[in-house]
Amino acid sequence: MSSTHHLKKTFFLIAIFYLIIQNKITAQEKEEAAFSPHHQIGISINHVHVFEGRDEEGNRKTLTLPAWGLDYTFQFHENWAIGLHTDFIIEKFKVEKNLEGGDDKETVERSYPIAPALMGIYKPNESWSFLLGFGGEFAKEEDFFLTRAGVEYGYELPKGWEIFGTASYDFKWNAYDSWGIGLGIAKNFGGK
Repeated sequence: MSSTHHLKKTFFLIAIFYLIIQNKITAQEKEEAAFSPHHQIGISINHVHVFEGRDEEGNRKTLTLPAWGLDYTFQFHENWAIGLHTDFIIEKFKVEKNLEGGDDKETVERSYPIAPALMGIYKPNESWSFLLGFGGEFAKEEDFFLTRAGVEYGYELPKGWEIFGTASYDFKWNAYDSWGIGLGIAKNFGGK
């Protein structure tokens, strides 16, 4: 046999070996990337904006209120999750109930309201989440039913950690609405 024939045969065997190894690596990566249901706990620092706010003299004022978010999420499918997402506004404020029927708009005081909502979450990919849910805003003065819609963008970190940005809109029935933005960190549990 000629040396050219040996070289071709060696090249052919190396190519076959490479394809087998590459196929095995790709299969392992797919197994590692396979979805597994998991839980996530997150905390965020937020700003809640209320357009119908009132100052001490009763004049209309847009309010920017500090808040914390505490989120629990269970991702049961690659694209779907449910969660309990709770906002804690850490300030007292006054707001006009502009969504209530009638011409005479009532101004109400809110003392450190807590707003949990049961959320349905759609995740078209690993980074983006679209949220819709229902809950309530609870304060010592009065409680309001709410509908919440939101969007989140998360960036995965090593060891199950994630940083995320969030934007949400709360429609408080027969009361007022607010929107919020925030940044947070979350930890995944129970996955792979």
